[in-house]
Amino acid sequence: MPNYQMTLVDRQRIARDTMSFWFDTDGRDYYFRAGQHADFAFLHPSPGGESDNSRTFSLANSPDDAGLVMIAMRMRETVFKSALKSATFGTRFRVSRPRGSFTLHQDSARPAVFLAGGIGITPVRSILDWATQQRMAHKLYLFYSNREAEDAAFLEELQALAARNPCFTLIPTVTGLENPDWPYEKGHINYEMLSRCLAGPSSPVFYIAGPSGMVTAMSDLLHSSGVSEDDMRTEEFGDYAATENSVPTNQISKS
Repeated sequence: MPNYQMTLVDRQRIARDTMSFWFDTDGRDYYFRAGQHADFAFLHPSPGGESDNSRTFSLANSPDDAGLVMIAMRMRETVFKSALKSATFGTRFRVSRPRGSFTLHQDSARPAVFLAGGIGITPVRSILDWATQQRMAHKLYLFYSNREAEDAAFLEELQALAARNPCFTLIPTVTGLENPDWPYEKGHINYEMLSRCLAGPSSPVFYIAGPSGMVTAMSDLLHSSGVSEDDMRTEEFGDYAATENSVPTNQISKS
């Protein structure tokens, strides 16, 4: 499978213990569908880093962002992530061809309901950003669960998307300690929350992305509510420690 070479050009802190990284495609066309993922590896790993030199990440930006690719991750003390955090701009990476089927369905008459936990927001952000840029007619609903507001990556961007896109409804929720200033939902995503916020839509397609426990819990919830397996798409992000989120899988190592 052919690889591409890209250059690290920016990094930003986007939530507590969470960072985004931007790569320039160096003038090459890099076509991907919103919601897909790819493998990233240092082109020249540092001594001692050869054994931990590759990770799979969702592509978190829109395919319409010509010449740029963005990934985001919870930062943990691994060799790869420590090296990425300290890498100088201009560092070169080898990136695989994009893959994955966690992509928006074609029938715009059917709403898309996203259930995202923690860093599982990354492929969802890609889809929502792209759908807004393309003025897709799909009704889009995002239930986005985190322990605290400080853990919610891209929250301000998602709020801006909801303001721009009349087809997009944002429903963030926090599961941690009570915060009187939090203006959105509180508690785990559950049947009552889904029923209340989805009173109108019929025949939606559900997209679940987050840590393994959250994906299992949400799949079970939908199954018990009568949702068909054919109407669910899932993407697991491993069992990282911050399982702060609510209670057939494309499991990939993104932790």
